[in-house]
Amino acid sequence: MDFIRELLHNQIFIAAILGWFVAQVLKTLIHMIISKRFVAERMVGSGGMPSSHSATVCALATSSGIKYGGGSFEFAISVMLAIIVMYDAMGVRRETGKQGRVLNEMLEIFINMGNQISAEEKLKEFVGHTPLQVLMGAILGALIALMVGNI
Repeated sequence: MDFIRELLHNQIFIAAILGWFVAQVLKTLIHMIISKRFVAERMVGSGGMPSSHSATVCALATSSGIKYGGGSFEFAISVMLAIIVMYDAMGVRRETGKQGRVLNEMLEIFINMGNQISAEEKLKEFVGHTPLQVLMGAILGALIALMVGNI
């Protein structure tokens, strides 16, 4: 029980969780405004604006910096993790989403031509992020960490 109580009072953990949660809610609302329909998968799915991955790791890094300082190993580890996660979101994961979109379009063309292709389900297209989505997630995460640090 002490572990859970300590975890729930850990400002670094709370900032990271809030960064993820707020980004997912915003992502869902933005998608709903643009598409005019609610898609529950957006609450837990990847891709979209803002990047919840970036919000999470930037809240983690900012909170670590506030609590332990810029010269600490905690801050160094969390910053390196943030750089890797954000780079990956804009690189490999973004390209995976583009490929998924192209393959889904090709599958649709083949099916419309009367070909028998058994596809379980479409590939995910919301996988990675644009640089703007990553930047907005990073700013959101840092702001949330600053707010949690002042509570």
